[in-house]
Amino acid sequence: MLRQPKVAGLSAVGFAVMIVLSNLVLVPAGPPLPGADPGEAIAFFATESGIVGLTSAFVPLAWVLAAIFGAGAVAALRGDAWALAGFAGVILQNTTFTGIIATRLALTQDSSTGLWALNEALFTLNGTFLALAMTGLSLGGLHGGLIRRWHAGLGFAGAALQFTSATLAPLVIEHGGALGLIGLVGWLMWVVWLVVYGVRLASPSPSPGAGSATALA
Repeated sequence: MLRQPKVAGLSAVGFAVMIVLSNLVLVPAGPPLPGADPGEAIAFFATESGIVGLTSAFVPLAWVLAAIFGAGAVAALRGDAWALAGFAGVILQNTTFTGIIATRLALTQDSSTGLWALNEALFTLNGTFLALAMTGLSLGGLHGGLIRRWHAGLGFAGAALQFTSATLAPLVIEHGGALGLIGLVGWLMWVVWLVVYGVRLASPSPSPGAGSATALA
């Protein structure tokens, strides 16, 4: 029988795989980036509805795996307050991304610039919840001796980039370009952070609190 931490760890890795696969399918089609011309964005969703629909099929499972990961991390860290805050971030990003996917699917049926603007706003502001997830679970894991300092540092750096992108949302939406790279780099760090966290949870004995001096080295 699989241990709860192992299930949570495998779920984190599975979640990362799902979101990467979704992007590997979507990116070659040339999706509009933050700050893209609304007309170009609407044209993409009108002509690439099949790709958009296919990528949306990945996300329900990804959301389930993310929730299992967050809950498992909280359990492994024995209800640490920071871990609970991180779990809240995971659930809130699931909720926000539901809106993102819903607007993308709606755009394949309705050529509305308002829908595209809503999608951009939700996508950029979602960085707030990714930042909360990485900060909370990094602090919880660090305090509990579950993760190492470099891993927590990766989470803090990714969180800072995501939060910066969300704070600058109006500028990112209007101009995109280099400003859009802030969130992209933060997202890549989020994926790496997730996989490492998952591997740690799935290891034979994560044992938070035990041997924390070596875990934090």
